[in-house]
Amino acid sequence: MILSSLLGLFSLDMGIDLGTCNTLVCVRGQGVVLNEPSVVAVKKGTNRVLKNGNAVGLVAKEMIGKTPGTITAIRPLMDGVIADFDITEAMLGYFIRKVHGRRSFVMPRVVIAVPSGITAVEKRAVYNSAERAGARRVYLVPEPLAAAIGAGLPVAEPRASMIIDIGGGTTEVAILSLADISVCESIRVAGDDMDEAIINYMKRTYNLMIGPQMAERIKLEIGSAAELEEEKTMEVRGRDTISGLPRKAIINGEEIREALKEPVGLIVESVVRTLEKAEPELAADLVEDGIAMAGGGALLRGLDRILGQSTGLPVRIAEDPLTCVARGTSIFLEHLNEWKETMESDQDDV
Repeated sequence: MILSSLLGLFSLDMGIDLGTCNTLVCVRGQGVVLNEPSVVAVKKGTNRVLKNGNAVGLVAKEMIGKTPGTITAIRPLMDGVIADFDITEAMLGYFIRKVHGRRSFVMPRVVIAVPSGITAVEKRAVYNSAERAGARRVYLVPEPLAAAIGAGLPVAEPRASMIIDIGGGTTEVAILSLADISVCESIRVAGDDMDEAIINYMKRTYNLMIGPQMAERIKLEIGSAAELEEEKTMEVRGRDTISGLPRKAIINGEEIREALKEPVGLIVESVVRTLEKAEPELAADLVEDGIAMAGGGALLRGLDRILGQSTGLPVRIAEDPLTCVARGTSIFLEHLNEWKETMESDQDDV
């Protein structure tokens, strides 16, 4: 324990939100120091990451759909869990080294948020990837708990706090009390599914094939879950599925709202199911305290209004929802001894 404390003085410990779309790294006292896409460029047909220094993160994302035949830009995480072990390890190693640099000879302790619904095998894959990427010690914490802490909810108190964390691959819905999860549901429907719904709508309605980056732009610029006072329009460019030639089309927000109806409906249903499973005393607390939303999906216009109408509870969007999980992992780092029972670690004290 004494050695562990001494090592802690010299290591730059970090909390990581290992997301399907983006990976965020938070350092104590510095806040979020890295926010890059969870994308890696590799040589086609192999797991060899390009060695030009620009093969991970922001630059790699720009390559999606635009790479030559010898290069593939891929996302090694799907639905919030590791789909490709080797590439995830390379990506994590790149991010850890980028943040840690050569500031000390002691490698960092790392807290990683993981979806509450993942299996033991998936947890082991995350743990092994982080360890082999250079972490001295690895702790895994449930994503909804990290999101609630980062959102400033009083999760340690004997009263209910409810969080909805809508990421890229998963939506986490949880009711927490006394520093633990009381009721939770994790569904693999989130931001990526919204993008896919937009892609399918454009193909079905306009015979226009668009890529995931264009779909994300549409969602951010004109997407909504509820009617808006002023509907926006947008020019969309892609490839005509009949002629095979480049083409553009003008679409409006009402169309995209229709396209998003299914994934939004599934998220609303998961929230209602979670509330139905809550103990009466916890449900009573939520009448006053309501629901907090985190994650990139929380920024979809009108989603808070739809959830409020469906549940009858007040719904608010957390401050800086995109970084809630990462900030939550950093707070865990500051209170390791207090939160040890909640965290999962596969290492003994050094």
